[in-house]
Amino acid sequence: MGKYASNGNGDMMQSPLEICWHHVDKSDVLESHIREHVAKLENCYDGIISCRVSVERPHGRHLQGNLYSLHIEVKVPGREIVVKRDPAEHHAHEDVYVSLRDAFDAARRQLQDYARKRRGQTKHHDKEVLHKATVSKILADESCGFLITADKRQIYFSANAVAGIPFTHLREGMEVSFIEEMGDEGPQAVRVLTGKHETV
Repeated sequence: MGKYASNGNGDMMQSPLEICWHHVDKSDVLESHIREHVAKLENCYDGIISCRVSVERPHGRHLQGNLYSLHIEVKVPGREIVVKRDPAEHHAHEDVYVSLRDAFDAARRQLQDYARKRRGQTKHHDKEVLHKATVSKILADESCGFLITADKRQIYFSANAVAGIPFTHLREGMEVSFIEEMGDEGPQAVRVLTGKHETV
């Protein structure tokens, strides 16, 4: 019974879903279940690049019932999530649908963990987003000053945070861009830039 591969139309994934059959006849019913599980993964995280599912009946093994090995590979940016269900290790999975459900549950947990970490990284990088503001006050003797944002928030900055021009060249009313970070006494600008800046 050789190897069969079927590709579907992945509306959200960059590459179509790939399903491979090893030493087992292709099953339309099982394929439908696989596609349903993959759709749930896509609902969990919409940045999936590709997904490959292999269904295999181990060749030459003396096992009771029709045990199946399942192999799921999900590629996401910067990582590949791999889940295997082998009958030699999971004897309870004599029902391929139970094995399939458990395998995709494991893949979903890994994907959710990956998504949480990505959100955490995004939150960290949000600190480096440039915001617009106007210099509202300069305290030359204390080598610091304050910015006022469009939503009327007052942001502290020190002379060391100013980039591009010397601190002494700043003037009240000057438009600047800044990178915000929460300090011990409230929000502060860790970098203040003059002119047009799109990236740091």
